[in-house]
Amino acid sequence: MLDKILKAVHDNLENWNTPHNLALCLSCIDLTTLNTTDTQARVEGFAAKVNGFREKYPQYPLPAAICVYSKWGETVKKALKEDVKVAVVAGGFPHSQTFLEVKLLECRMAADAGADEVDVVLPLNLFMSGDSEGTAREIAAMKEAVGERHLKVILETGALASSEKIHEASMLVMEAGADFIKTSTGKQEPGATPAAAIVMCNSIKEYYKKSGRKVGFKPAGGISTVKDALCYLAIVDTILGKEWLTPELFRIGASRLANNLLSALEQKTVGYY
Repeated sequence: MLDKILKAVHDNLENWNTPHNLALCLSCIDLTTLNTTDTQARVEGFAAKVNGFREKYPQYPLPAAICVYSKWGETVKKALKEDVKVAVVAGGFPHSQTFLEVKLLECRMAADAGADEVDVVLPLNLFMSGDSEGTAREIAAMKEAVGERHLKVILETGALASSEKIHEASMLVMEAGADFIKTSTGKQEPGATPAAAIVMCNSIKEYYKKSGRKVGFKPAGGISTVKDALCYLAIVDTILGKEWLTPELFRIGASRLANNLLSALEQKTVGYY
């Protein structure tokens, strides 16, 4: 099944390269800066770029969110003038190797500071030790800590040994309350892969059939080209259908992709973001 879907996506990828789909990908981006060198000025500049986008490119959509470290969520919230979500990474990102109390405090502080969405990492120390119950408890506790905000759970699929483990992790975190499942932190290789995306989207489909609750999908980690973006768009459409192709249920975590999509749409090199 995996090989069949990969082949179908690959064979038809050129058909996906349309202005509509390029703009759709643009609207689903979590515009991301997660650098140790991030400063208040850089983060405010990120927000300023989004604020000025409509004046420069009124024909194209804004990104879905700006994603930053939890420390900078309030800065983005204050600087943003457009209807764009504020997403932060928390819960001991990127390794999740800290005390649960610290993870929960960071999640609560991020939510209180105005984050709309909180991205956390699956506690791999528990999951890879076979402690499914402990893993689920941590995810459920972090979901409770963020309240009404969306909780995106990063599986770090590059660290999981098999499709079976990716499926198991996907189902576990969705059942624990995750609103989105996300491939990678972008801090470990490999990052997002089409194979992992197919397993995760099939898991979302299975979970939706069981629960009636729609969970979103976010590929992230090493996604920078137009071809990458269209590949993940095609996977989501093939498995989950067009109802998932909205910023409410599909995101792409990227920092360089937005300029590449704009360049493809404009048919010239664009370096706006």
